[in-house]
Amino acid sequence: MAKDTYFRKKTTLNARGTLIDLSTPKVMGIINLTPDSFYSQSRKPQVADALLQAEKMLADGAAFLDLGAYSSRPNAVDISAQEETDRLVPVVEAIAAAFPQAIMSVDTFRASVAEAAVTGGAHIINDISGGQLDDKMFETAARLQVPYILMHMRGTPQTMTQLTEYDDIFTEVFDYLQQKYAELKRLGVHDVILDPGFGFAKKSEQSYELLNRMHDFDMLGLPILVGVSRKRMIYNITGGTAADALNGTTVVNTIALTKGADILRVHDVKEAVEVVSIYNMLQQ
Repeated sequence: MAKDTYFRKKTTLNARGTLIDLSTPKVMGIINLTPDSFYSQSRKPQVADALLQAEKMLADGAAFLDLGAYSSRPNAVDISAQEETDRLVPVVEAIAAAFPQAIMSVDTFRASVAEAAVTGGAHIINDISGGQLDDKMFETAARLQVPYILMHMRGTPQTMTQLTEYDDIFTEVFDYLQQKYAELKRLGVHDVILDPGFGFAKKSEQSYELLNRMHDFDMLGLPILVGVSRKRMIYNITGGTAADALNGTTVVNTIALTKGADILRVHDVKEAVEVVSIYNMLQQ
């Protein structure tokens, strides 16, 4: 199916009054405010380091900054909502003050953390659990009237590697996203972005099956975020570790754009922006 042949996707987001155009793909830079995220170079737990990283990513062309204070890598240590808030909110406030034009997404599955971050200046909620781990998340997103990134996952970061059996992975992920989107829409969330959840409760081959069928998600008419940066699905093939997976990430991001990705969530903004620039040249 050629892109947009049958289904026209939503191409704008309203991020607290800022209209974002997704008619051409955008890049989201990852800033982890954790001591234990899977890629060590992404860890910026100190406010000063996070500010420097934000400055670099914005200069390199990031349209969004995605801030996370809870590591969602497999078997990560669980932390309290208070600790997550204490890590996250000071950085959100500092970036909002230093870079008032920056559009910030907060990577959390807790409604209370999301609300504190939005109050502090964030614009988007990025929930790996699709509302499953906090039954107040959907109503919170609706009340705050911010865009919501809806991701597919099973279980928790501590249990997801044991939950990778599917009869038909595409159909099950599609049905999950469709049902959750219907619930969000009913509550009044106007801007929803889909994330198939590459690597979350999925074996590498299952993630690639979803990647290969990404155009079929266009039936939902929503923007799609792809987060494959330096993940195991890449270095399981290429060898090495997350530190060696930049080239593979660039390859998979390029494929994702040809399959309809609207947002690339990455650790390495400059390289992803270059991918988007070359891809855009081919669309002229």
